[in-house]
Amino acid sequence: MGITIPRRISQAVLNSLSAGVVPRVGLEYIAVGRKREIETVLEDLDTIQEGAAAFRFIIGRYGSGKTFFLQAVRNYAMERDYVCADADLSPDKKLHGSSGTGLATYRELMQRLSTKVRPEGGALEGLLQKWINDIRTGVIRGGCQQDDPEFVSLVDWKIREEISGLEDYVHGFDFASALSLYFKSFINGDDEKKDAALRWFRGEYATRTEAKRSLPVGEIVTGDNWYDYIKLFAAFCVRAGMKGLLVFIDEGVNLYRIANRRSRENNYEKLLSVFNDILQGKARNLGFYLGGTPQFLEDERRGLASYPALKSRLEESRFVRSGHVDSGGPVIRLSQLAAEEIFILLERLTEIHALHHGYEKWIGEEEITAFMELALSAPGAAEFITPREITRDYIGLLNILRDEEDADFYELIRREDRRVKAATPEELYASFDL
Repeated sequence: MGITIPRRISQAVLNSLSAGVVPRVGLEYIAVGRKREIETVLEDLDTIQEGAAAFRFIIGRYGSGKTFFLQAVRNYAMERDYVCADADLSPDKKLHGSSGTGLATYRELMQRLSTKVRPEGGALEGLLQKWINDIRTGVIRGGCQQDDPEFVSLVDWKIREEISGLEDYVHGFDFASALSLYFKSFINGDDEKKDAALRWFRGEYATRTEAKRSLPVGEIVTGDNWYDYIKLFAAFCVRAGMKGLLVFIDEGVNLYRIANRRSRENNYEKLLSVFNDILQGKARNLGFYLGGTPQFLEDERRGLASYPALKSRLEESRFVRSGHVDSGGPVIRLSQLAAEEIFILLERLTEIHALHHGYEKWIGEEEITAFMELALSAPGAAEFITPREITRDYIGLLNILRDEEDADFYELIRREDRRVKAATPEELYASFDL
């Protein structure tokens, strides 16, 4: 294969997978399968670039590659000049919540706002400065130089022209006012005012009164209205020369886990309003991707299926239930990777591990096949074992072989095979994270 991968990237890939988590970088070196699902999202990106919006539920059980898929799409989109924001739901971060949990999700999205030049997040200020510098460059190309007395006022006029369209959005006037304040503070070197504008964009003001002391705004981002500001950011991203804004929210199962029925339904109502808004064409240049488990989607007692309005919108066609695939539906289900795809993944990990640790790769098709036969030998493994478990165990095996000179590949395989055969069905199934 001849992989060439920077050492810091290979370190991140190996460390993350050995801990059972998805790396945020280097996914292109280990991505396999998912051809149909990826093509579906790529079609979304084309329409988002053209001014449309998309909403997809990415459904897969624990360890099936759901988070990997979301991160792979995120990285692909950033390389193609989309702005991306991602957050994981938790007991402290929801879509709606009177105790600030809805606002906490928005704040995390803003902290993780990412672009090709800032892939790890924190791209908000860079995006604002890029927008200002692009306008300044346009003014210079129009014949007005920076030492011209009219330069700043002409740039300010261009700024106002750019943001005038934002005032048609809900809260657009305040958004445009904050942009204007940021520009003036940037030009004048007023860091205090500039930081005040950034705090407002990030949703860090607790009250309108506090915000009004520093900015000419009447509203602030709250747990109720944060999606309105996501739409505004999508519109702004296009004005800043980007193709659109993609929002990735993972761990949707945490909504399913909300014990209080009223609170859970409030979150489902918020989700429904976002879903309807996007699918009815009220948002532009925006993609919204929510990851969750089949239980989160299908459970009729606490899942999305317990909320009639969502259930009716997410129910699949009878033809899909007959085994066919509807790539245009709002739900993308991630199936198990095929054995051939897992084999390719392990081949790539073998090469990355050898390259990173500086040894001659000696594990080949025979050894990888033996490992896969062990991994899939337990009852139910073919159905329930996940890429997360396989890659974690495989990297652990490679580490042992590297660290222990007397370790023998086939002896380790035989020893584990005997353990598997001696285990009870309960012990085996417990390892499959059902």
